[in-house]
Amino acid sequence: MRFEPREKVPVWMAGVAPVLAVLAALLLCSVLILWSGESLVQAFALLLNGAFGSKFAITETLTRATPLIFTGLAAAVAFRAKFWNIGAEGQFYFGALAVTGIGTGLISLPAPLMIPLLVIAGALAGGALLYVPVVLKTKLKVDEVVTTLLLNFVVILLVGYLIEGPWKDPMSLGWPQAAPVIAEGELPELLAKTRLHLGFLLALGAALLVWWLMRFTVWGYEIRAVGHNARAASFAGISVNATVLRTALISGGLAGIAGVSEVAGLKGYLTLDISPGFGYAGIAVAMLAQLHPLGVVASAIFLSAIFVGADSMSRAINVPSYLADVVTAVSLMMVLLSVMLVRYRIRRS
Repeated sequence: MRFEPREKVPVWMAGVAPVLAVLAALLLCSVLILWSGESLVQAFALLLNGAFGSKFAITETLTRATPLIFTGLAAAVAFRAKFWNIGAEGQFYFGALAVTGIGTGLISLPAPLMIPLLVIAGALAGGALLYVPVVLKTKLKVDEVVTTLLLNFVVILLVGYLIEGPWKDPMSLGWPQAAPVIAEGELPELLAKTRLHLGFLLALGAALLVWWLMRFTVWGYEIRAVGHNARAASFAGISVNATVLRTALISGGLAGIAGVSEVAGLKGYLTLDISPGFGYAGIAVAMLAQLHPLGVVASAIFLSAIFVGADSMSRAINVPSYLADVVTAVSLMMVLLSVMLVRYRIRRS
C-alpha cells in the first residue's frame, strides 16, 4: 500500500470529510458509554439536551465557546505561517493581567471608552508576551514550541504571586484573587439572567475579521505564502521575518483578548484557575477547523457543547464527564486522518 497525492481535491470531499471524522469519533467513543453499562441513546440524548436543550444550556455552551474561539483563532493564524504558538495559555493570562492592572481602578472612563481600552490593553499584552519567542526564532533560530510553552508556566507563576501578594483583594476573605473590575469595564450581558456576555459577539467579530484578513488582504497572502514555503516567499520578495513577527503579534493579541473576555465578561476578577486550559484547547479547536477562521467558530461551539453536555450527562447517569476529553482527543485524531485521506489516495503497490 502507498499514498499518492491527489491532483485535485473535490470541494465536496473537503467539506464532508471533517463532518464524517467527527461522527466517526462519536461512534468510537460510544464504546466507552456501552462499557459503563448505560444506554447509548439516553447518554447522547442527555449530552445533547445538556448543551442545547434549554435557554440556559445554549447560553452556557456559547459562553464556554467564547474563549475557545479567541484561542482557536490565535492558533489558526500562527499555524498558517508555520509559527507553532503553543503559548496561548500564557498569553491568555497576560491579557487577564492587563485588564486587572488597568480595569480595577487605575483608569476610570465611561463604559463606551473603558471597554475598548481594556480589549486593546489585553491584545497588546498578549502580543507583547509573544514578541520574545518570535524574536528568538527569527534572530537566533530558537524553537518557538519550547519558548512559548515554557512561558506559560512563567506567566502562571507570576499570576499566582500577584494575586497572593500585591494584587490580592483585601475583601476576598483570604481567597487568592485580584480586585474586581470596575462596573464601567465589565462586558454587558447579552441576555438577562444568563452568563452570556459581549465577549461572544467580539469573538464572532474577530473570526470575521481574521477571515477577511487572511482571504482578501496582502498581509493574509503573505502569511499563507510563508506558511506554504518560506523560502519561495522570500524569493518572491516577501520579508519572512517581518511576516512571522506580524503573525505572532496578531496571534498573541487574540489570545490576550480571551483573557479580557473571561475577566471582564464572565468572572469579574482574576483568579489562578480562571482558565481550565483554554489556551491548549484552542489548538484542538484550530486543528478541528483545519485552520479556517470561520470553521473555528463551529469547532469551538462543538467542543464547548461536548464539555457542557458531558457535565450534564454525568450528573444524570453513570458516565464520567471525562468522556468530553476523550471525544476531543479522538475527534482531533480522526480529523487529522481525514485531512490526510483527502490530500492523498491509497494505492496498492
